[in-house]
Parts: sequence; C-alpha cells; structure tokens
Amino acid sequence: MSKSVSPGANPVALIAGPTASGKSDLAVKLALTLQEAGREAVVINADSAQVYADLRVLSARPSEEEMQGVPHVLFGAWDGAEACSAADWAARAKAEIAAAHARGAVPVLCGGTGLYIRTLLEGIAPVPKIDPAIREEVRALPVEEAYAALQGEDPDRAAQLAPGDTQRIARALEVVRSTGHPLGWWQQREEGGIGDEITLAPLILLPEREALYARCDMRFEHMLEAGAIAEVEALLARDLDPDLPVMRAIGVPEIAAILRGEMTREEALAAGSQATRQYAKRQYTWLRHQPPQEWPRQTPENVDLKTQFEILFA
Repeated sequence: MSKSVSPGANPVALIAGPTASGKSDLAVKLALTLQEAGREAVVINADSAQVYADLRVLSARPSEEEMQGVPHVLFGAWDGAEACSAADWAARAKAEIAAAHARGAVPVLCGGTGLYIRTLLEGIAPVPKIDPAIREEVRALPVEEAYAALQGEDPDRAAQLAPGDTQRIARALEVVRSTGHPLGWWQQREEGGIGDEITLAPLILLPEREALYARCDMRFEHMLEAGAIAEVEALLARDLDPDLPVMRAIGVPEIAAILRGEMTREEALAAGSQATRQYAKRQYTWLRHQPPQEWPRQTPENVDLKTQFEILFA
C-alpha cells in the first residue's frame, strides 16, 4: 500500500481494525481531540456493511449519541437494493476527503474492509466489463471444473487460491476468458489511488484475540436484543435479490432462518456469533500482514492519540 507523502500535505487519519475492536469509538475520540486543538474533523466510513441503510443494527452503525456531534459520512449511504463495490465506495470517499480538505478539516477514515482501503489508496485494476455470456458460463461451472480450467488458463492466479474459493476462482476465470489477460496483468495497472496525494496517519487496532472474540459474541447477542430481527424482517419484505451484499451480510441469513422457522433463536445466536468471530479473524489476519509493516499496530487500550497521530496536531 502507499506510504505517506511530505508531512502536512492533505492529512488523512486512518483507524482500521477488525469488527468489535473499538475503532468507531476511537475515531470519535480523535475527532473530538482535534476539535479541542482547533481543527475540524469528519469521520468517513470504510466498512462494507455500514454503507447500507438497511443494516443499522446488524452493522453496528454508530448512533447519534455515539457520534457525539462529530460529522459522520458514508454511513447508511447506499440502499440495500444497490450493491456498493470497492470502486463505488472509493469514488465517494475521495469526494468526501476532497471536500473536507477544501474546508480545512481532517478526514478520519474508519473501518475494517481491507479492499476498500486498498482501492482508495492504491487504485483499482481497470478490468473491462465482463461479457455477460462468459460470466453466465463460468458461474454455472462446478467449482472443481472452474478451478481446473483456471489452472490451465491462469496458473499463477490458481496457485494463489484455495480450490474451494468459488467466488475468486470464478472472477479470475471470467476475467481471463473475457479480456484475454489474466487478473494479475490488470492489477499491475491499478489506477485512481490517492496514496501519493495525501499525508496518511494510519493506525491498526489489533486487540488481544480472546477478548476480541468475546466482544464478537456479546455484540451479536446485543444485536438480537436491539432490533436485528425486525431489521431483517423488513429487509426480507423488500424481496431483494438474495445475491446482493446486503442479503449476505453477517446475521441476515441466520436471522432469516429464525423467521422461516429453520432455526431457533439459540441456534441462530450460535451461528451468528461464530460467523462474526470468523469474519473478525479474517480481518485480523489481513490487517496484521497486508498493510505496510511500518503502519503502527496497537491494542486499543494502549493508544495515545496525540502521540499516535502527532502529525495531525503539528
């Protein structure tokens, strides 16, 4: 990922972390601390579930009380009927960052969706639109056949993927068949990133794992008590395409199973908690290894805001 440019030029704070790591609270604290120092700040969502208006409870979107008067943008900004891609989000985030800088405010990116963060900073591969006929053909293949085909047509990508990774195998295969170039060829031509145009002040929150998983369990149970069942009931009433991201968000399938009589509340609680822990584990692994190693990694309780984000207070 891109590194920082010269200190002071277009500052952007980034607080990344797995779900339930406390990043939203820390983003608000940073914004309030900047306000005390005479600098306006705005929190910009970088979480792929919190972009959807339909998932207030299940995405743990900050409430008005939790925002403490700090401006928050791109939270609930997409209707569930519209899929928000990384490119879609990055375009909106770039506009919000530019608007903040134009009025002298500090943007505080907050989220745990690695693809969103990477796309914003590094850009995105300019892959042309996939031929619909090729997409339909590829998506109809059993994963074993698709993987075998990918080994022949894009062996480098196949070697990077697990044989059961249905979604990524299909994507790589449809790209090479539709464009004549493997996905890696396109990714070397990434464009549109802003990493070289800003001064990035990053922080990755990595709580102690057992404490994080315990918070994941408590969070999903709290969601059930806070209206998640009614939220999913309203979502199902919209009769949306089941393949939309909003319909596959953690908690939606599990609660939908309650409403269809396929699971008890206790079974759904166990399944939803497990899915949340697994998601947090994937985020934790990505954030630990993929961003530049010079980006600070901290446990939430050890963060000193003015030291960690010193460049923003200069």
